Amino acid sequence: MKTLVCTITLLLCLGLAPAGLLAQSPGTPGKIGVISIQGAILNTAEGKKAMADLQKKYQPRQQEIQKDNQDIQAISDQLQKQAATLSDEEQRRLNRDLEEKQKHLKRLSEDAQADFGTDRDDMINRIGQKMMKVLQDYARQNGFTLIIGSDQVPVYFAIPEVELTGQIVKLYDAAYPSDAATSGGPATPSAPRSAAPSSTNAAKPVAKPKP
Repeated sequence: MKTLVCTITLLLCLGLAPAGLLAQSPGTPGKIGVISIQGAILNTAEGKKAMADLQKKYQPRQQEIQKDNQDIQAISDQLQKQAATLSDEEQRRLNRDLEEKQKHLKRLSEDAQADFGTDRDDMINRIGQKMMKVLQDYARQNGFTLIIGSDQVPVYFAIPEVELTGQIVKLYDAAYPSDAATSGGPATPSAPRSAAPSSTNAAKPVAKPKP
């Protein structure tokens, strides 16, 4: 994603600045725009549909992770609440089960996170390549000499007229309409939280009893 944003910014700077500057009188600053590339990509109709498809694809893995978390919590509770009544052998067995389930959960979560991230990056790059053309055409037609990606460069102040994210989303949707645009409120420039599976609620290991 960082490579895509940098590429877009460099192309706009190198490809558009000379033509824009030639069209203006010496000393006259060119038009500058600001855009959140990732926010624009994820707020297009195509981006929303692609993200919804990803969430659906990874739902079974998310459910498996949740089940493992519940199993780990149940064993942990049993070890804590029944510590005085469980035999040493039963405690050792439960601790072995707990350790195996925690290892399985860690491996499952890491694999799911990696796969989700790869699929998500592929989706963003696929849409981003088409958005680059929309953005370049818009910049040339509207006399911009520089468009800054706010995902990469801190923007401390920008008047509403130079914030181009919403306009580019509309232009992209018009150029690449989605057959199943998701409904909802107006798009926002910021990117939504990742829906990648996680294991943040996994129970901590219970120390094995001394023999």
